[in-house]
Amino acid sequence: MELKTISAGNKMSESFREVWQYRDLVMLFVRRDFVSIYKQTILGPIWIVLQPLLTTITYTIIFSRIAGISTAGVPPILFYLCGIIPWTFFAECLNKTSNTFIANANIFGKVYFPRLSVPISIVISNLISMGVQLLLFLLIMVVFILSGNFQVSFSSSLLLIPVYIALLALLGLGLGLMVTALTTKYRDLRFLVTFGVQLLMFATPVIYPISSISGKLRTVIELNPVSPLIEGLRQAMLNSGEFNSMKLLISTAIILLTLFTGILLFNRVEKDFMDTV
Repeated sequence: MELKTISAGNKMSESFREVWQYRDLVMLFVRRDFVSIYKQTILGPIWIVLQPLLTTITYTIIFSRIAGISTAGVPPILFYLCGIIPWTFFAECLNKTSNTFIANANIFGKVYFPRLSVPISIVISNLISMGVQLLLFLLIMVVFILSGNFQVSFSSSLLLIPVYIALLALLGLGLGLMVTALTTKYRDLRFLVTFGVQLLMFATPVIYPISSISGKLRTVIELNPVSPLIEGLRQAMLNSGEFNSMKLLISTAIILLTLFTGILLFNRVEKDFMDTV
């Protein structure tokens, strides 16, 4: 068992080394992702900031004004935007990487390059979009602070923000690799993933603070590896979420295991996927 684990680890490190050698190709794929998404759209890349902004306004009206769900003393726009941006990043990484083999079968069948470079490029392109959205969030937060409607004290927890984002990226990548490997034989998984991601959002503290949940339901929500990351980001940026180092460590372990499994499945399927796609 130990030899198999070492061998699998070596193969995974080789995969990443090969992707690094083809890093110029990865960046070409990143550019392709942006062009394909915003081609023939009127507003183009403006949609990067418009989508989370419109979603935030909708959530503010429905969940805060109508349903009266608590935002833990944080202005609803800041609360929802701080949850929507990382959640959208994770969901986009998962949804798009889960379609890697089927969407790129044409290219994969013609020329060799490390197949892992495609899902990694998807994560990078989504990371760039998230960076732009975070700038929007900071701009809105500054407006609230200057208007006297919100006060925040920054702490060393800000240093954990890149960690939270990296873990979200790795989880989306790992789950996406697992799904795309399985969809070469079971196409129904594509529909289940889209539906499942929508449901998973409600099991993640995106539209509510985890402090408002108690009992067994809170335990279930905390088992979701995305929950500590969303809460951690809120705590770092708004001093609102709950940070728990043990839950973060458990979430990290689950994410790394998911990534490891996803890469193994992906590498195994890529050898003969053209026979099943």
